Amino acid sequence: EVQLVASGGALVQPGGSLRLSCVASGDISSRPYLGWYRQAPGQAYGEGLAAICSQDGRTYVANAVKGRFAISQDNSKSTVFLTMDDLKPEDSASYYCAARVDCRERVLRPHEWNYRGRGTQVAVTS
Repeated sequence: EVQLVASGGALVQPGGSLRLSCVASGDISSRPYLGWYRQAPGQAYGEGLAAICSQDGRTYVANAVKGRFAISQDNSKSTVFLTMDDLKPEDSASYYCAARVDCRERVLRPHEWNYRGRGTQVAVTS
């Protein structure tokens, strides 16, 4: 069982930046694909944001946040980061990290991940 622990959520002003972190347990081979999605209050479905494949380092970022959000991982490939710049009030949501047993070469919808962690809250407000 892969466990994912996300952190880094905070209250920030519009235009600010945040970096979320997520530590993944288990062997890399059991969870080569790591990523993030978010869900805002009142949303029925979450929104896929980004993903990274530990096998080849390729990254995928949703068009809606491309240019502002970036995904990366540390050398151990056990921690994945979501760097968010130029934050907007509409970015306020619970942010979740997730893992999958295989790389899919695209941003995934929340239900497509095999493992999902608890959310970390991001609030963008002045």
